[in-house]
Amino acid sequence: MRIVLDTNCLIPAIPANSEQKWLYNAFVEERFEWAVSTEILDEYAEKIGEFFNGSVAEYVLTSLDDAPNALFAEPFFRWNLIQSDPEDNKFADLAISVGADYLITNDHHFNVLKTNEFPRVVVVTLDEFRAILNP
Repeated sequence: MRIVLDTNCLIPAIPANSEQKWLYNAFVEERFEWAVSTEILDEYAEKIGEFFNGSVAEYVLTSLDDAPNALFAEPFFRWNLIQSDPEDNKFADLAISVGADYLITNDHHFNVLKTNEFPRVVVVTLDEFRAILNP
């Protein structure tokens, strides 16, 4: 299973005592493939650095770099499907480009993708993805 993960779902999965730590643990257990692009990695580094610190950001990015189930790719086309927050398009474009099974986000700006027939992007919340992983 291949996913693209919005930053708003990564941040709460980082702390060891977080209720969302299951996401990071499932990645380490290679239960899904996590697709990232240069733009997404840059956003991860920036936001993790703001929320925690630079060394935590470096640790997370190094973990991704070393993981056998991380997929590094660049979108081959810019669809610009999310007009309300164009910065979110980097996640949608990558999901389309790599044929992701799910784009995981808790951001309502992505809801526009749920009504799009083409290109198809399956958007789920972090809680919905947990139910998918653990039926």
